Formats: sequence, C-alpha cells, structure tokens
Amino acid sequence: RNSRPTSCRIDIPSHQEKGNEGEGARMINTLYIMTQSGEVMVEKHYRSVLSKGVLDPFFAAHTKAMSPEEVEPTQTSGKFTLINIYRENIFIVAVVSNDVSPLFIFEFLHRCIDVFLEYFGKKLGEAVIRKYTVTVYQLLEEMLDNGYPLATEPNVLREMIRPPTWTAVFDSVTGSKNVKEKLPTGVSTNTQWRRAGVKYSSNEAFVDVHENVDCITDRNGSVIFNEIRGEINMRTKLSGMPDCNLTFINPRLLDDVSFHPCVRLADWTNSHCLSFIPPDGNFNLARYILGPENQMTIPIQIRPSIVFTDTGGKLDIEVSARSAGAKPIEDVVITISLPKQVNSVSCTPTVGTQSFDSVDRIVRWDIKKLPIDKPSQLRGSISIQPGAEKIDHQPTVRAQFKISGFVSSGVKVSRLEIVGEKYKPFKGVKYTTTAGRYEVRS
Repeated sequence: RNSRPTSCRIDIPSHQEKGNEGEGARMINTLYIMTQSGEVMVEKHYRSVLSKGVLDPFFAAHTKAMSPEEVEPTQTSGKFTLINIYRENIFIVAVVSNDVSPLFIFEFLHRCIDVFLEYFGKKLGEAVIRKYTVTVYQLLEEMLDNGYPLATEPNVLREMIRPPTWTAVFDSVTGSKNVKEKLPTGVSTNTQWRRAGVKYSSNEAFVDVHENVDCITDRNGSVIFNEIRGEINMRTKLSGMPDCNLTFINPRLLDDVSFHPCVRLADWTNSHCLSFIPPDGNFNLARYILGPENQMTIPIQIRPSIVFTDTGGKLDIEVSARSAGAKPIEDVVITISLPKQVNSVSCTPTVGTQSFDSVDRIVRWDIKKLPIDKPSQLRGSISIQPGAEKIDHQPTVRAQFKISGFVSSGVKVSRLEIVGEKYKPFKGVKYTTTAGRYEVRS
C-alpha cells in the first residue's frame, strides 16, 4: 500500500465527469498531511470542517504498528473511512464518507506525493512540508474541487501555481499573486495533461526504465519469494503536439501493467505498442509488476552464518555478485539487526567499511562497488550482555544496491518513434535496478 497498485489502469476523473458518477461518488471530505510520528502539519477540508477526533482510529493503528510502514492502510471512524499512505517520510490521510474505490483514493494520494516532489525537489519530509506550507495548501486547493479531482497533472499545475523559486519569493514580497486566476487551456481539452503552445529550440525525449527487486531467500540462497516492481518514466521536451510510439523487444513481459491516461489502451491491446501524446516534462508512463511465476535474475547472493552462544557468538557474511549483464553493482549496503541481548560487535570486512549502532543493535556494511571476480566477506565476533536471556531467533539480513544499465526482468525498449512534427529530436534510454525489500533469513 506504500507503492502504487499496478493491476489495472486508474484514471483520475476530471471535475466535469463527476456529474456522471452520482451524488457523493468519489468524494474526499478532508486531507491530512502528518509527520511519521503522527503530528498533523496540514489539514484541508473540502466539504464540512471535521474535528481531529475523526483521526483517533488512525492514531490507534499508528501506536500499535511497529513502524510507520506497518500502519494499516484503512480504518473506520464512525460514518467515515480513513485511507492513508506512508511515503517520503510523511503520511497523507484521506477522510471519505461515501462508497468510493480504495484504489482511486490510493492513486490520488500517490499523485499528491508526485506533485510535491515535482515542486519541492527529490526529497520530501517534515521540514520540506513545513517550509512550503503555503504552496502545499495552494496545490491541494487546485487538485480537488469540493472533494473531486480537478487538476492533477504537474505541468498543468505549474501553469496555475508557480513553483517556490526565488522569483516566486520575490513576487510574494512585492504583492504579486502566485496563483493564476484562469485555468490553463489544456484543462478543458482531451489532452489535459499537455499544455498548449509548447516550443523548444532543442527537442529531446528520454526513457528511463527503473526496477525495484523484492526478494526473500534462505541462508543457502534458495529463493522463497521474488517480485519486480518496475516503472517506465519519461522526460520530454518536444515542441507542438507530437505523437509518440514506444515499442519493446519483449512486450509480453508487461502483463500486470498500469498506464498514464495519455496512453491509448486500444493500441496496446492490439499491437503491444505504447501510443500517446506525452505530457511536457517529467512523467510516469507505465508501472508494472512481475511476480514469482516470471523468470528473473537475482543480482547478488548473500550467505549469512550467525551463531549465538551463552557468552557470545560469531558472524560471517558472504556477498557475491551474480549475473547482472556484466554491469557493476554499486552502493551496496548490508544491514543485520541483532537481538537486544547483544552488547557489542567486532567485525572486519574484506572490502568496504563496517559500523555498529549500539543503540539499535544494527551492523552496517557499506561497499561502494561490489567485486565481481570473488566473494566479499564480513567476519567477526559478537559479545553478549552478562546474564542476558538466551537468544532464540536468528536475525534478518537486509541489502540495498544499485545497478546502472541493467534490469532484472529483461524488459528492453526497441524503438521510440515521434510523428506529427517535422523536427528530429535527440532520444535516449536508461536502465536501472535497485533493491526493494531484499532480505535473507539466516
């Protein structure tokens, strides 16, 4: 629930469409933005003003959860339903009072985070939301009209609300308005995601295929669970109203997939070609999931051996690179969460650096670039607190990494064709794989 559902296409309906949905359908009463500890930073009411008491079931679920990621995504509060996501170290909670599609609400909440990232930079958090609170309220005001989605495309919103640059700060001091009084022309057209009259002296289009690998293995390397969550993102700077056709070498891999509303579904169904008029700038074209039934390449193998005795223990972690298309595996981070009975750890890595957090009992092993010709090892001893109770469970080993120029699923772009305009743009494709939930049960 902290990543988008990808089993279907979810279009955010426009304000003009709400009359066909029936009174009260797809309505959001209130939005709350909170810190990861549950403190309310922003509250925006679209119908009637609600008391914060409506959030009591959410606070109860937050207190019960072991971490923010484990908070239940839905709660019931009287006649209201609370739907939340946790992403970028903040919670967004929607209060709804009618029979709505949860996937619709989740998609809209994720769209809010995407817009905030477009406006405020690559990282969000409590400090960023507090710094740009005024802009956040302005965005929420335009994205929902009386609880119904109105403008959710970043390039449309940028024409309505100026991003918080130094010029916007200057205008706020001089008294100039940051919000335009008229809607952009694209909002009332069939291509509301693209603004009209786009012109560039240099035209370009880039495709970025990014995959997160979720994998759980046992101590011998046997796969218990694996899944790939992929995204196809684009950055376009194209003049006029271009029509794009994106084809793949192996499109059959993209089975469980969702698309941006600009994609023509009929063309994908008939020929497995992504045909679309692109938004201007950065946008997510498609998301897909490849489950355990699909073949995938496990980029790294981790073999842990952690043994505890009454007075201490030994730790031996071996990490080796597997097939990654001969691409280097970089920014590797191995973490081992040890039991509370552990007093200290003394380890020596064959490559990289190692540290031990004595408060959270976490061993961290950082490897800038994993050697591909031989395994890397972390070996050492564990000290147990005197008189501590016996350790009866084995810790979990987690990994993070990044591989540029490689995707585990094998998805490959065949061709990006741009028609409808006379210019020849510069085009490029980039592939990246990162670790999602990558665990080894020792």
